[in-house]
Amino acid sequence: MGPLKRKALEAAGWRFGDAADFLGMSDEERQLLDARVKMALAVRQLRLAKKMSQKQLALRIKTTQPRIAKIEQAAADVSMDQILRAYTAAGGRIIVKQSPRNAATPGKRGHSKTGIKPTPSEVEIELIAEDL
Repeated sequence: MGPLKRKALEAAGWRFGDAADFLGMSDEERQLLDARVKMALAVRQLRLAKKMSQKQLALRIKTTQPRIAKIEQAAADVSMDQILRAYTAAGGRIIVKQSPRNAATPGKRGHSKTGIKPTPSEVEIELIAEDL
């Protein structure tokens, strides 16, 4: 849609957004949904790159082919654990990193021996597909 048409529709009272806007999702819910979808897509991409069928992957994690199809679609009844298990079973590695700029800082209360006080931080999850 062109910018002029969009502007005209907005002037007529139309609002634009995505499914998360429509559902009234919070920022936290959006982040979780985005992570689920990206991880599920990574499972499918890795499985295809390894020339593995859904049934073969299902055998590796002791589940069924229809369950793998649901995992790859990030279905609501699929847990993050199942998605990550499928990724590693397909040959991927998962690395979790804490952002150094938000790492623990010294404070009055914290670990009794180090004096380090944990602070809120960002966590980065990296999915690695080796040997492709």
